[in-house]
Parts: sequence; structure tokens; C-alpha cells
Amino acid sequence: MRPEALNPLFVEADALDGVGPKLRRPLEKLGLTRVKDIAYHLPERFVSRCAVETLDDAVEGEQIIIALTPTEHRASRSNRGPYRVFAQDRIGNVCALTFFGRASFTAKKQLPVGEKRWVAGKLERYGDMLQIVHPDHIAQDSGASLAQLNEPVYALSEGLTQPRVSALIEQALARLPELPEWIEPGLLAREGWPAWRDALHLTHKSQHPPARDRLAYDELLANSLALMLVRADNRRRIGQRLKGDGSLRARLSLPFPLTAAQRRSIGEIEGDLAQQSPMLRLLQGDVGSGKTVVALEAMLIANEAGKQAAMLAPTEILARQHYETLRGLAAPTGVEVALLTGRDKGRARESILMGLMDGSIQIVVGTHALFQDTVGYKDLALVVIDEQHRFGVEQRLRLAAKGRRAPHTLAMTATPIPRTLTLAQYGEMDVSRLDEMPPGRQPIDTRVVALDRIEDVVAAVGRHMAAGQQAYWVCPMVRESEMDDIAAAEARYAALKERFGADVVLVHGQLRPEVKDAAMERFASGAAKLLVATTVIEVGVDVPAATLMVIEQAERFGLAQLHQLRGRVGRGSEKSVCLLLRGAPLSETGRKRLALMRETQDGFRIAEEDLELRGGGELLGTRQSGETAFRIATLEQIQRLLSVAHSDARLLMERDAKEGGGLASPRGAAARLLLYLFERDWGVQLLRGG
Repeated sequence: MRPEALNPLFVEADALDGVGPKLRRPLEKLGLTRVKDIAYHLPERFVSRCAVETLDDAVEGEQIIIALTPTEHRASRSNRGPYRVFAQDRIGNVCALTFFGRASFTAKKQLPVGEKRWVAGKLERYGDMLQIVHPDHIAQDSGASLAQLNEPVYALSEGLTQPRVSALIEQALARLPELPEWIEPGLLAREGWPAWRDALHLTHKSQHPPARDRLAYDELLANSLALMLVRADNRRRIGQRLKGDGSLRARLSLPFPLTAAQRRSIGEIEGDLAQQSPMLRLLQGDVGSGKTVVALEAMLIANEAGKQAAMLAPTEILARQHYETLRGLAAPTGVEVALLTGRDKGRARESILMGLMDGSIQIVVGTHALFQDTVGYKDLALVVIDEQHRFGVEQRLRLAAKGRRAPHTLAMTATPIPRTLTLAQYGEMDVSRLDEMPPGRQPIDTRVVALDRIEDVVAAVGRHMAAGQQAYWVCPMVRESEMDDIAAAEARYAALKERFGADVVLVHGQLRPEVKDAAMERFASGAAKLLVATTVIEVGVDVPAATLMVIEQAERFGLAQLHQLRGRVGRGSEKSVCLLLRGAPLSETGRKRLALMRETQDGFRIAEEDLELRGGGELLGTRQSGETAFRIATLEQIQRLLSVAHSDARLLMERDAKEGGGLASPRGAAARLLLYLFERDWGVQLLRGG
């Protein structure tokens, strides 16, 4: 089955009726740029309405559909006040249909006095009066209204309405092509799953668990297949056997002895590097578990073999941090370590590029600049990628292409990932775990404090700074929102700066890089005592003198993120404290999260508990568990369906390798369409031989 069969789904969204320049922008905000995206824009929930004949039959607070006859239009004296249309049911009970803003213009047209209309919406009480605020639907006949008894509710952006999105989805579904089945018939029958086209139609029309499961399975199968294609491609590549003689590693003078987990991981990496097939390994370690030292040992093995190594970091702050750390640790070995970022210009940049080309630079640390077309290497044999979840597989493949032969790849992540999800995110990799801490690391005293005691906390921060120590203050947003009460980093910074003056600096993702770096430099050097920030400091910030972490409205963060933020302190020899400021009221899940943070500092346990606390109904997001590319599959579906999808993908790959009857078979060829449907571009690239 050729990918051309999917062409009707990959046309731009403006091919649909009603989509012009004005509508294109809000669609793009939701990532709905093509017909395919709109077809897969699944309902977040469904609204169930009750059809009633009179207001006496209705229950306040419920969604209803009722026939009403408008009797009076009444505008507010204030421009900002409500516009009300008073209407009667068939026995004379009165209800107000209430509109705000521009919606009042629609009300004048849709609700003419004396003409019966069917109205759908939530019935509420305002004083002595029943009302429906901004009715969801107003129709002239009962048929159009009763069709809304069970209505899908979609995610929107400004400029979109539920009816408009529903109409676009109807058009997108009408364009779905007939495709052959890619799921094994026995599995399809056992699970009672509908065909692909039917599944999409059913998922948009009602709560239909088998249809939604089938679409989630498709996504998991696409992901597993793409990861296995990467793994198979890696095994086909010819790499370099790297066998070090230990001469450089023997000169290292580490601040503390290696843990058993570090020694085990180094042994696994050393074994991989000695093979001709390129290593593809994930080093998973908690905050402070010593991943950088393990990575340095691996890079020195490459250097001992006469080759070069590169370390890729997602941000300039993190790249500079690694550069300083590696340069200090590697100093006794005489290995030349360099830093290359997008901001390096002129002679300094040319000098680094020349050093990489002639081999005089043995280890280079940098950002995306490392795999730009203008950057070349004499003999790059090992690539280390920190915070792996920040990079796509395609970016990793681009950097790997820089070597004469396929270089070995060691990916690292400081976000402990539940074993359930490791397969989903890193199914193409072997995994090493650093599950113990180096000796001498002091536990962090974690306390939960009510937000109404914030003045006491500010005073404590002042005493902390007066004693010559440094602190972080983390907020969940950059600026205040009129629609939310979440603390804003800029507002908190302004208040703390007024209190403590120049000792306070601000860092968030919307600042210009040079401003952000200057603030970080002041804090890292000790010139500033308090750093106010968003979660931009979640990883890669290492200031041992900082011993106090304040996280405002901590209940709004995920457990894994709270753990990462807490890991910014406790990095030196001094006792450290983390204060979790909680708002009120606190949900049961929020209470359990904060209690667990007090109870343990084991990141792997926290990750597993976080998965359980969030449950199956919550989509997996980048904020709490690192990057995943799943738009459909929920946590519960990943736990239940992933192993089956992974086994199915493995079977296809094994048959393909043995008989050519896997991906080349009719079912395998159909399964390949999933790589296009779910945009696993790196899998598509490998299928095409790229």
C-alpha cells in the first residue's frame, strides 16, 4: 500500500469549506494545519443533555434542550453588562437567555420575539430567575436540537466555536479514504475493535471505548514500528570498535568514588563501544546520580582510541554548565575540551571549527550548532546527548551522520521515567540505570507551607540571603493572567526586588538569550543571591552554593517536575531546604503529591507514583514526564496496549528480516501508512532509505 493513498488527508486545512485566512490562524494554534489533523482532533468529552417540555421538568445545574418563545429583549445600561432575552416555555414559565459582549448581536437575529426556538444549554438560577448563559445551540426545529442530546466537546482556541469545529470535522471525516487493515485479524476480533474509518467516525459521535482504544493502538503501533526501524537501521550500520587502554581514565581525580551503579553502567557502555555495531544506549539517572562522570568515562574511552566525542545539550545554559564541569574533571588528562554554540562568531568560532577538523579538539560540548552543515569532524566516534527527551530522533540521526562511520550514541536523561513508559519513549535503545546516589549527598529537608504564610517565607528567604547563602524562587507562569490566579514570575520578581534590591535576578524562557545568560552568570558567580524563575531551571542548573528552593503553588506542578526542581539544591556540602507553597483548597491528588515529596527523594519511585496518581484519564504531557509524541493514547491505554503493539511491531520486523514477508506483506505495507499518519518522520526516512 503506497502512502499516496493518504493524499486526501494531507491537503491543507483551507481546502475545507469555510477555512480562509481568518480561520487558519486559530486552527494553527491547535496544530490543525491539514485535513488529517482535523480528523484526529478527538473530543475531550461529551455533553449529555436532557430534552424537557417545561422548565418545571428541568433540574437546575443540568444541560437541557427546551422549546422557548422569546417575549422581550433587554439590553444593559452598561456596555459591559449582560444582554438578556426573556422567553417562556409552553405553559408560561419564564427563563432568561443571557449573553455578554458580541454574542448579543447574534441573540437579536436568532431569537425574534414571538417565534418559538429550541434552545440547548445549562440551566442555572440567578437570584429569583432561571437563566441559560450563552446557549450552546439555538434552532428553529426540534430535529436540529435533539441531535445535540449527546454532543462532543472539542479543544478550542480564540476565534473557534464548537459548531465551527464540528462542521470542519464532518468535512474531514467525509474525506477519509478506504485503507486496508493493518491490525492482525485475531487481535481485531478479540478486542472487538472497529475498522479504522469506522473508529474515527464513532469516536467523534459518542463515548465509544473500543473505537478510541483502536486509534490509541494505531498510534502505539506506529511509535513502536518507528523505534524498531531506527534500531534495525543502527544494527545495519558499520561503526568503529572503540577499545581504550585506560591511560586517560587513570589520570582522572574524581571528587568521590564511583558508585556500584556507575561502575555497572560504565561496564555496559564499554562493552557496547567494543562492538562494531554502533551503541544506542540510554543512561537514565536521578538528579545528582553522577551521569556526567559516566559520560566523561565513555568519552575518554573514545579519546584513548584516538577518536573524538561530542556532547549535545538542549540549551546554552546547560551546554556551558557541562563544558565547565567536563573541562575541570578532564584537566588532569590533558584532553582538549571545547564549547560550540550558535552565538560563537568570528575568529573564536573558526578556531573551534579548525580544531574539530584537525582533531586537536577531542571533546566538544554544544547545542544544536554541533550538527550544522558547516561543522565537520576529523573522526567523530561517540555522541553523548543530554536531556534526550528534548531532541527528536531525526536530530540525533543528523548528528550521527557527522562521523566517518556511524558513531556510537549515549543518550542521557535526568527525568526518571516509569518502566511502563521507557519502552514507549526509548524502545529502540538499551537502558542503563543509575539507581543510587554518590556518597556524601545530604537529603533535602522538604516542607509544605500554606500560601497564606508567604510573608513568613519571604522573611525566611531574607534571613537566608543575609547569612550569605543563595536561593531559588520558582513560579508556574511568566506573567499574570486575567483568567487565572497563578503566580507570575515577573510579578513575584518585582515584589522581591523591591524588598531585596539588586540581589534578585529573573530568568524565564521568554527573555533574550543574552539577558538570561547574564542573570544566570550573576547567580552562578554569587553576585546575586536570589534567582526568580519559571521551570526553565528544571534541568542543567548547578549552583552548589544555592541551598534553598521555594516553589510557589506547588500543587500545580507534576511530581516529576517538582522532583527535578528540588534537585537544583542539595548539590553542595551544606544542608538544603525545599519549601513547597501550596494554595487552597487542595485536591486529594494534590495532597498525595505533596505528601510523597516530603516522604521520599527517590526519583524512580516518584515517577512510578506520579503515573499512578495521574491515572488513565489524563493525557501524557511534556510537563510531567518528559517528551512523548502521543496525541491520542492516554496513560491507561499505554499501560494496557503498549506491550501488544510492541510485540506486533517486533513480529513484523522479524518476519521482514527473515522472509521479506513482514513490512512487505499486505498487512505490513498497510502498517507502514501509520508512520505517515502519525508523522513518525524518522521512521518514514528510514523506510525510504534516507
